[in-house]
Amino acid sequence: MEFNIKLIFSVIAIVLALVGFVPYIALIIRGKVKPHVFSWVIWGITTTVVFFAQLDADGGVGAWPIGLSGFVTILIAILAYFKRGDSTITRADWGFLIAALASLPLWYMTSDPLWTVIILTAIDMIGFGPTYRKVYLRPFEDSRMFFLIMILRSVCAIVALEAYSVTTVLFPLSLALGFLIVLVILQYRRMVLANSAF
Repeated sequence: MEFNIKLIFSVIAIVLALVGFVPYIALIIRGKVKPHVFSWVIWGITTTVVFFAQLDADGGVGAWPIGLSGFVTILIAILAYFKRGDSTITRADWGFLIAALASLPLWYMTSDPLWTVIILTAIDMIGFGPTYRKVYLRPFEDSRMFFLIMILRSVCAIVALEAYSVTTVLFPLSLALGFLIVLVILQYRRMVLANSAF
């Protein structure tokens, strides 16, 4: 019974990921959305590795949405590069990328899935840095609906986990919080810019 509920929430999380990612990819292709390449490269790497760590920690069907997201995130990073997403790269953005990449050997040196997830979650949160800056400066170049769907997807992925531990919950919970901050920045900046136009 509980497994069926977990499977249902995993399927809901996967459907939400597809509902969020497919239109987002279409918007990138049409040039309507311009994601920051560095954030998506960092997220693609960390999400894929965390997926395998969650499987190792008995995350079961709750890890599937993270695995799908890892694959699609790498695809978005590639699209962002080739479609010339946000190509405004500051020294701070380079700092975020270098900090993230410098931390990757740390997870490789540990054989403990918990430390792998902690380190990769920290790297993933660093990956939000360029996006926070970008959505603050250009809030109309991103999709509020996408980030809302990703928050819901992360919550469903947590509910779908077959084993609850810091190893399995930390990453999707952190993603939900990171996406929530993006959404708040987007909404706030859109309101400020709309009011200043009058």
